[in-house]
Amino acid sequence: MLQRAVLAGGCFWGMQDLIRKRPGIVSTRVGYTGGDAPNATYRNHGTHAEGIEIIFDPAVTSYRNILEYFFQIHDPTTKNRQGNDHGLSYRSGIYYIDEVQKRVAEETISDVDASGLWNGKVVTEIEPIRDFWEAEPEHQDYLEKRIGGYTCHFPRPGWVLPKRQNAGDAQPATGTVAD
Repeated sequence: MLQRAVLAGGCFWGMQDLIRKRPGIVSTRVGYTGGDAPNATYRNHGTHAEGIEIIFDPAVTSYRNILEYFFQIHDPTTKNRQGNDHGLSYRSGIYYIDEVQKRVAEETISDVDASGLWNGKVVTEIEPIRDFWEAEPEHQDYLEKRIGGYTCHFPRPGWVLPKRQNAGDAQPATGTVAD
């Protein structure tokens, strides 16, 4: 059974172009999410962020894996900004479908903060999904239609997010006996 993820991380063109190519991603579409405008459009999207809806196969990739890649390709420490794009539309956000996604998002953010991979703390908002308004056709698959077009999203080679180790996860050293 396929699952859904909704993320915002700056301009939706670059997010879609990179995420769609990942193993297990079935489909993507860009749109407006996390805000207040009904029937949002590019010219009138109120407080919505530019976002991406991802349909994925959990037998091939996990929600955690998608979030790790999301944190690799955009800077989650800049409030309302990615690259040259400034404003509420370009904020970083995770819009969860259920409590499991919320927990995974919180754990992943804690791991990003603890990792030191970014120079600052994560400002990504975590909110329940509300409406997702599909963007106009000219915004869908934008960078496939306009090779070399503007993007502020890039994979960072060698960027690997370690998981924090909880005290309960620690194993006794080899040769010792746990009481």
